[in-house]
Formats: sequence, C-alpha cells, structure tokens
Amino acid sequence: MSDREFTIVRVFDAPRELVFQAWLDPDQLTEWAGPHGFSTPRDRIVVEPHVGGRYDSMMISDADGSTYPSTGVFREIVAPERLVFTWGDPTGDGTIASESVVTVTLADTSDGKTSMSFHLLAPGPLDQEDSAAAGWGQALERLARVLRP
Repeated sequence: MSDREFTIVRVFDAPRELVFQAWLDPDQLTEWAGPHGFSTPRDRIVVEPHVGGRYDSMMISDADGSTYPSTGVFREIVAPERLVFTWGDPTGDGTIASESVVTVTLADTSDGKTSMSFHLLAPGPLDQEDSAAAGWGQALERLARVLRP
C-alpha cells in the first residue's frame, strides 16, 4: 500500500496572524470548515490549541443531514507560521491506520497577504472515489471569503 498526498497553495488577502487564528478558533471554523454544501455547527466543534490537544468536529450535509465526524491531535503549533495535526477523514473508517497528517505553513508576502501551503499525507492509495483534495480545496475557498477585508 502506498501513501497518498497532495498540496494546495493559496494566497489570502489577510495578515498571517489572522489566517493562523482561523485554524484554531471554533467561531471562525464554523464559517469555513468543510466543503460547499456542508455546515459545521459551532456546538459541534472542539479545539484544544496546544501540542497534544485534540479537535473534534461534525460536518453536516445541507442536502440530507448526513453527518461526518472528524477528529485529530495537534502535533506542532508554531504561531503564526505552522500547524501540524492528524486528521481523521470523515469518510474513512475511523481507525488510526486511516489518519492523515496535515501540515499548514503560512508565510507573509511582500504585499501584506499570506501565502499558505496545505499538505496532506494519508495512508493508502489515491483512487477516483477520493474527494479529500476537492473537499479541502472548497473549504479553503470558503476560508478566503471569510478572511476578505
């Protein structure tokens, strides 16, 4: 079995500190966490923003109410430049063997914006059914809208 991975690079029209905080603040996560057509209610988000701290969230399909839980543990937090955490794919089987590792790296740009590199490394092959890259891409589109000045 081989690993699957992908990287998404985005530039946000916001200072790095604000982008970093959007990853750790449940009030902000409820505005953007999840792909289009999904909601993540504030009362279904727990974030313990320290190394070894956990997060839990529940995405809910706006179309049919299906729920998709996700959980993980923060491995590294270097404000405001880097987050590393495990991610339990909401469509996975819930085992440790199916956990991904996400690395978010933030850098200031010369024009006051923030460049973000989002890297996901997951066990198992990438197949046509996998929607993690598309889902995260859509979530980051939502984040860009939330961060607009």
